[in-house]
Amino acid sequence: MAADGKGRVLVLAAHPCPESFSQALHARVVKTLTAQGWEVDDCDLYAEGFDPVLSETGRRGYHEEPANIEPVAEYVARLRAADAMVMVFPVWNFGYPAILKGFLDRVFLPGVSFKLVDGKVKPNLTHIKRLAAVTTYGGTRTRAFLAGDPPRHCVKRAVWHVCRPFKMRYLALYDMNRATDAKRAAFLDKVTREMEAF
Repeated sequence: MAADGKGRVLVLAAHPCPESFSQALHARVVKTLTAQGWEVDDCDLYAEGFDPVLSETGRRGYHEEPANIEPVAEYVARLRAADAMVMVFPVWNFGYPAILKGFLDRVFLPGVSFKLVDGKVKPNLTHIKRLAAVTTYGGTRTRAFLAGDPPRHCVKRAVWHVCRPFKMRYLALYDMNRATDAKRAAFLDKVTREMEAF
């Protein structure tokens, strides 16, 4: 736990290009949370070379607790140590980047993020009290809405369900393909304010 009692936050970042706006958002999230007294576990999935592929062996052993965590034990330990989580990613093809989807497939395992009780998913990450996503979409909000906006629902329903946090924020910049410098700067400012209040 941090000195001022804010705790430990796992920041999951998923963009391969260091010069991208997504990585600028990632840097702003880490900087702001650190300044607010959080102990930040900065997990840049591309920089760490995370393998997102759920292999045949991994799938066959998916439900075999606790052996299922062995291939990703380091990441499971980091997830279990977190009091909060912030996901920073671009939306590609109305979904997560493959590396982030793979993280959820390989690390959010039975016995880790959930328990199966009579075939029903019971939340198992309830120590994560705050959850946020910071993301960008190439298309407009209307276009995302017409496509069902899967990433928004995945964060606000599926990830939320296994954590049950008391605070949840989904911060999205839509229409990135036509975003001006001013619009991007305003979104960075919004993210800063939200992380200050996180």
